[in-house]
Amino acid sequence: MNFLRATFAVIAKDLAGELRSRELLSAMFVFALLVILIFNFALELDVKTRNTVTAGVLWVTFTFAGSLGLNRSLAIEKDRGCMDGLLLAPVDRSAIYFGKMFGNLVFMLLVEAIVLPIYSLLYNTDLFQIGFLGVVFLGSLGYVAVGTLLATMTVQTRTRDVLLPILLFPLTIPVLIASVKASMGFLQGLEIEAIRPWLNLLIVYDTVFIAVAFMVFDFVVEE
Repeated sequence: MNFLRATFAVIAKDLAGELRSRELLSAMFVFALLVILIFNFALELDVKTRNTVTAGVLWVTFTFAGSLGLNRSLAIEKDRGCMDGLLLAPVDRSAIYFGKMFGNLVFMLLVEAIVLPIYSLLYNTDLFQIGFLGVVFLGSLGYVAVGTLLATMTVQTRTRDVLLPILLFPLTIPVLIASVKASMGFLQGLEIEAIRPWLNLLIVYDTVFIAVAFMVFDFVVEE
């Protein structure tokens, strides 16, 4: 019970701080919108070709906006001295990890919830399919699970803005490839059997890396 209470307290702290400043969400949203607009004007493709690149364009947008959000969320904690306070709290430190992870996930999902309707209008594509939205959730979960751990590791370095993407993108290649392939499968109306291997990869990736982060987070913050 104390673990869950501490986790929700961290989430509530992040959400309350963001509601006051609106610094993180606004930066992520503007960045994501710019990426979509650039692709919209750069890729003047026919309808069939445009549909084939939809999944790739979306996940490029989510990835870069997500990395920006991960970097800022931990940098804000360090610059304001909040991280030291969290580490001094008499709670399991893995609760801090889950609180930060789910907080980052909420921010990423909020940006995606705004981006998807805009993308649908610009590209005239129906993105509101249950399977596709499920892939977006699983892919985002895996991305922030790894990203939150790595952001915690790099936040103390001077080159954190450069170092985080260098470490994050190679480790998230499996989840990004699986997300793109599964998203494309749902958007193209493929049979579930053709998509199932990518969904399984997403579920396994999320489970493994959340478990790894749970086990090593205490050692990471000690360093």
